Amino acid sequence: MCDDAQAILQHVAPEVEYTKLDVRSSTELYHLYGARIPVLKRQDTEQELGWPFGEQQLREFLS
Repeated sequence: MCDDAQAILQHVAPEVEYTKLDVRSSTELYHLYGARIPVLKRQDTEQELGWPFGEQQLREFLS
């Protein structure tokens, strides 16, 4: 996750737990997400939020 995205996530929702995956380690993941990385994906809804995103977009995504 880039520093900018991580800073926004920590500011908006410091309590949110997340797992980082290196999409470059998998050809399939890289082709799926490469142009949008970093990408946040909710486990409960399967929704995805790709970069770039701002604080308001992240709040809406998490609500």
